[in-house]
Amino acid sequence: MSKLSGKRALVSGAGRGIGAAAAIELARAGADVAINYLDDAEEAEGVCEQCRALGVRAVSVQADTGVQDEAERLVDQAWEALGGLDIVVSNAAYSDRELFYRADLDGFRRTIDVTMWGPFYLLRSASRKMIDAGIQGSVVVVSSPHAVQAMPGAMAYNMAKAAIDQMARTAAVELAQHRIRVNLLHPGWIDTPGERKFFSEQTLQEKGAELPWGRLGQPQEIGRGIVFLSDPASEYITGSTLTIDGGIQLPWRDMFRIDEKPQAV
Repeated sequence: MSKLSGKRALVSGAGRGIGAAAAIELARAGADVAINYLDDAEEAEGVCEQCRALGVRAVSVQADTGVQDEAERLVDQAWEALGGLDIVVSNAAYSDRELFYRADLDGFRRTIDVTMWGPFYLLRSASRKMIDAGIQGSVVVVSSPHAVQAMPGAMAYNMAKAAIDQMARTAAVELAQHRIRVNLLHPGWIDTPGERKFFSEQTLQEKGAELPWGRLGQPQEIGRGIVFLSDPASEYITGSTLTIDGGIQLPWRDMFRIDEKPQAV
């Protein structure tokens, strides 16, 4: 029997990239999935088809998670379509890259709305329904190393990710009595369509090769981490952060690296 057989999952921002991979990996593990998307219904339906091919139910739900009413409607529609929710994955995010003192504040606020408020709206709405239904669920909040590293040109994103880290840990404490687990996942530099907003293909390949593990991460690797955190066998894990980054957060830039093999003595 698949480890998540009979479970029902909602993944925000699941039309592409990490969100799509998470939905597919959850489906591979046996969960029915609700796939949230913002504006590309055809793309989301393609993810649904891949999930259905794995033998589970899959539905797509349009919503802008940075808007409270839409985020709450998303949870309601996913709940109704699947008959409840056992797993919620908060993945949707937005980011611009500008120096904060020159930043377009509309983009700055949009980053905060989607990347900070969106996970809160999703977590709050889903938790209330899980509590009322007596469901011992799992919430995975996809955060980032930006939560702890002051990446230049990304102040709004840094702020938002730092905030949702503390949000998730606080929720883990408050929801423990209801046996609802809340965990964080920190992906490293992952090969997704979103990275093409900031980097050329050549830069991604060249810089990926310079990372400790020698390549960018793949979305399905993050999806498998989400499955691990969502697995009932991981029930003693809550308020934790799983980092899947190929060593990018290690102090490798400052290390004295020796490439030659040591000579035999």
